[in-house]
Amino acid sequence: MAGRLSWGLADQAVCSMTNFAVGIYVARSLGLTAFGVFSLAWVTYGVVLSVSRGLATDPLVVRFSGVPDASWRAAAARSSGTALCVGGGIGLVCLVVGLGLGGRVGPAFAALGVVLPGLLLQDAWRYSFFAAGTGKKACVNDLLGALALVPALLLAARVGSVEAFVLAWGAAAAVAAGYGCFQSGIRPRPDRARAWLREQRDLGSRYLVENVGVSGASQLRAYGLGAIVGVGAVGVVRGAELLLGPFLALLMGLSLVTVPEAARVLRQAPHRLARFCLLLSGGLAAAALLWGVALLLVPDRAGELALGDVWGSASDLIVPAVLGVAGSGLGIGAAAGLRALAAARRSLRAQLFASAAYVGGGLGGAAAGGAVGSAWGVAAATLCSSAVWWLQLRSALREHHRNPIPEVRTS
Repeated sequence: MAGRLSWGLADQAVCSMTNFAVGIYVARSLGLTAFGVFSLAWVTYGVVLSVSRGLATDPLVVRFSGVPDASWRAAAARSSGTALCVGGGIGLVCLVVGLGLGGRVGPAFAALGVVLPGLLLQDAWRYSFFAAGTGKKACVNDLLGALALVPALLLAARVGSVEAFVLAWGAAAAVAAGYGCFQSGIRPRPDRARAWLREQRDLGSRYLVENVGVSGASQLRAYGLGAIVGVGAVGVVRGAELLLGPFLALLMGLSLVTVPEAARVLRQAPHRLARFCLLLSGGLAAAALLWGVALLLVPDRAGELALGDVWGSASDLIVPAVLGVAGSGLGIGAAAGLRALAAARRSLRAQLFASAAYVGGGLGGAAAGGAVGSAWGVAAATLCSSAVWWLQLRSALREHHRNPIPEVRTS
């Protein structure tokens, strides 16, 4: 388990630091308003990514972690093909909408539509490798994507537009996605996407709603914040998120492996699942608070060197942003436990509550106190939501002890 967790952390460290570098580079190159437009495209990508994960890779991780290689390969081909179909379909919609919108935002969304298939396919390979217990391949794949991103960003900087940076980011992901096919020796099967969706509909439909609830809430908050306060406020919030980049790398890196590991714990020692989830949540919340203390000690000169003009406003959000991430960390262990138990109905209830609280807190806070008020509203929402996650996990564990779940599907 330690080895698999280590590769998860290493992979996400590469991925998140790459995203961090992109954000810093765009913020310094384009200024606050253009960075806000880039952030809107980024948040939209997060929603599409959540659709792909809910339909394609989350069922793969739950049902095909640690299974025989032949079963995994067949499932990975169908899962990656489904991700490719999601990217192509929604990408076409983004392209058409972006061309119709025009202005500042339209070209960025059109560029996003072009790069979505490659972005989603690369993400599908990452989850497939972790389901197979070969996180090293995912890390190598992300390293290649990071290397490809360097010349792409340099070219984008010469153009100097938001859409150029979006295309550069997506082009690097497409290179890594192509290499993923070589690493796995698997050809994605878009023609089997319908069969995959039919086979996994009991989990996929609920995970789709659950995941879209997470990213959709972020998108609604971003759009609402832009409407209430201004597009610059979106850039301020994104700047605060960049300050939390290294810790979010830890958080997301663990999320790649927590569900597979929780599933393994459930199979091998079911009585240890609750303790595994509790230790995971407690450790993440403590780590978030420690990172927040470190951020408060950063001198203004160093912050301005990293974020430029964005630093002055983003630094005001450090305390509420850290508390919000700590609150999210408290619920991650419970969420992993519910996924391992395949308690999709209960995890969906918890996520719908969390998403509604996130949007309500974020927009209510924005109306009351701008970007800072929005950050405090989100912090309060995440703390309340974590309590709901744990209540749902407690109920699911009781149900499991009374009626153990059947053996997971391996074909």
